[in-house]
Amino acid sequence: MKPSLSLEPVVGPNWHYAAELGITDIVAIRDQTDEVPIWDLPVLERVKKTYEDFGFRVAVLEGWVPFDSFRLRKPDADLDLKRMIAVIENMGKLGIGVLCYSWMAVNNWTRTSTATPTRGGALTSSYDHAVSERDPRSRQGIVVSEDLLWETLEQFLKAIVPVAEKAGVKLAIHPDDPPLSPLFGVGRIMRSVEAFDTALKLVDSPANGITFCQGNFAAMNADVPAAIRHLGRDGRIHFAHFRDIVGDAYRMTETFHDAGKTDMLAAMRAYRDIGFSGVMRTDHAPVMWGEDNGKPGYKSLGHIYAIGYMRGLMEAVAADAGR
Repeated sequence: MKPSLSLEPVVGPNWHYAAELGITDIVAIRDQTDEVPIWDLPVLERVKKTYEDFGFRVAVLEGWVPFDSFRLRKPDADLDLKRMIAVIENMGKLGIGVLCYSWMAVNNWTRTSTATPTRGGALTSSYDHAVSERDPRSRQGIVVSEDLLWETLEQFLKAIVPVAEKAGVKLAIHPDDPPLSPLFGVGRIMRSVEAFDTALKLVDSPANGITFCQGNFAAMNADVPAAIRHLGRDGRIHFAHFRDIVGDAYRMTETFHDAGKTDMLAAMRAYRDIGFSGVMRTDHAPVMWGEDNGKPGYKSLGHIYAIGYMRGLMEAVAADAGR
């Protein structure tokens, strides 16, 4: 297992912290306000070189490719697919091994508060479905069905998995966040362990795999260590998000990584037992004293704390295995 941080492709404080923490394999994410056309090979080469010049290896791309037209079967669906094929081919040429993507249409990860107090006065994000239900969008009826999303996911996988196999790239689908349906009239399909079983069977290939985001599986009320063993039994967990919550999909609060509902040591043992050797990045850390809350969940101090906690758990399970 490789501890990791997510870094946008502009050098900043988190790049220095990552280097000081001994992080070598990073997750490249983009600022959602900018479109970076990495379906053009020279663009992705420049992005990769920016990280490499700082001493990092790009192990995972996450959240780079706009894809709602394909998910929703809109007129530009073919363009979305053409770009995604090019991105995966480019990743193969450049040795970037994992693409993290989701099937959340219209609404990405959603919270009803990003300033909920938690331990010591740190600020975290939370979700209360009762608040969402009062939103006018929740009274518009179903505008995107789950059936449509299952159909387009199957079309996507049948088109993309052969490309990924040829390129040597692994696809890693992320859970819905929060894992409930509908949300503001939009269906959500990746919200249970059984849904992930179904997605893996749509195209049964080692290239068709999972981003195991622990916080979302906890919000499903899944037994997280058991789910890791079940979904990762044949090597289909390609990427992991180290995160925890209290509550469930309908009412949940993000926590410090040592303060949620999941037995994190048991989860780390489960990763060891399935032979997971991929990248695990910290995710959605509380904003701590002295930090502004401009990017909730993605400031520095909570992630630095989480890396130390993650490393301690990894060392503990490695020591267990050596006894």
